[in-house]
Amino acid sequence: MVTLQEIIQHFDPDTDFVTPQNWLQGRTTYGGLSVALALQTVLKDAPDNLPPLKSAQVSFIGPSIEPLRFKKTILRQGKSATWIAVDCYTSKEVVTHVTFVFAHPRESKIDHQRCPAPPTQPPEHFPELERRAGIPAFLSNFDVRFIGPSTPVSGSDHPELIAWIRHINHATIDPAVALLALGDCLPPAVLSCFTQFYPMSSMTWSIDLPQPATSDKWFLLRSSSRQAQNGYSFQTMAMWNREGKLITSGNQTVAFFA
Repeated sequence: MVTLQEIIQHFDPDTDFVTPQNWLQGRTTYGGLSVALALQTVLKDAPDNLPPLKSAQVSFIGPSIEPLRFKKTILRQGKSATWIAVDCYTSKEVVTHVTFVFAHPRESKIDHQRCPAPPTQPPEHFPELERRAGIPAFLSNFDVRFIGPSTPVSGSDHPELIAWIRHINHATIDPAVALLALGDCLPPAVLSCFTQFYPMSSMTWSIDLPQPATSDKWFLLRSSSRQAQNGYSFQTMAMWNREGKLITSGNQTVAFFA
């Protein structure tokens, strides 16, 4: 089993990256890993005084089923914010495109937080996700503990998934890289409405970081489908640490084939 730390230590954006078996989602690379490697591409040769990561806009354009290469483009460097794009290629085709925004904190007259964490027991109170047939290989890298009542393929009328999640082993890599690798590990929230598995694929992912990423161990992630029809689901996502502090907020567009 290849750990995320081992991947990052040997990663070179300019050479072919072959995804280890335990980081696959079916035949394709797990999306969270692709985005984490895109960020690592930036950090490996970062501009001077690069601010903390503030936002990422991700397009999952095609399946990542061949050796991957990554290329970054600095779009703009301002006084407080920097925009950098990273394209992930298979052969000559772009399969993932990410636009990162890095921004320094600034003094502000407004300070409010209107996204409280759902009430729950600590993660130790809940059972680990059962490793059974049909579970994607990449989930072996994470400890996932659903807090219910909705769970994948439970036939729920409430299209929402809430779970405590953590890396099993990410050690000393950059906290923002670890966070992006973790933040997409749950299946789409609409899957909770079904009673059997169907093919699903994330098309876009927008993720914002209210403050710089930290190396917390456990995070509480909530994904909620706001509308699902005509083969597409639109979901909101939010992640908190154990102290109830908002760590990320975002949205996804998901295609489902059922």
